[in-house]
Amino acid sequence: MEIAESEWAALVGHSSTPSHATRGIKVHAQVEESGIGVFRFVLQGAISRLRIPPAKSTERADGLWKHTCFEAFIKAPGAAGYYELNFAPSRQWAVYRFHAYREAMSSPDIGRPPEISVRHFADRVEVDAAVRLHDLIGLQGAPSLMVALSAVVEEEDGRISYWALKHAPGTPDFHWPDGFVLELER
Repeated sequence: MEIAESEWAALVGHSSTPSHATRGIKVHAQVEESGIGVFRFVLQGAISRLRIPPAKSTERADGLWKHTCFEAFIKAPGAAGYYELNFAPSRQWAVYRFHAYREAMSSPDIGRPPEISVRHFADRVEVDAAVRLHDLIGLQGAPSLMVALSAVVEEEDGRISYWALKHAPGTPDFHWPDGFVLELER
């Protein structure tokens, strides 16, 4: 089976939102031959000091980014439009489509929801999400994909930290066009 994948990478915490409980977040992305995008996130730290949403049934939900959540932004190279995928440790998810930078947001219909698995340990939480990429019409026919990976982490005291492969200057902005730094061949 042919798989196009990234190496494990580390998300960087935004300098304006330090975390006292998170030691780091490792990420990995791959596109399987079947057209499934697999995104892996490993949040390491003092897990008991973090607000990790409890498990629920796998369902679509808005506002996941307000609490601990993992995100993938995907677009075809050179395209203005992109998708935002949210995966919560609760196994809730969301998919949004934008026609350009933060413009014309919609919630596209996808055939099947992402498959999300979550594993809890004393020192880490692991979240894997598998998404059928052919359901994302704006990506059809693209020989490769540009990806931005990020995370929002909420601590017990309500403090939020923002993590990304590459941050925008100024305030945290996961939609930043220059944040799509990972290229995955299909």
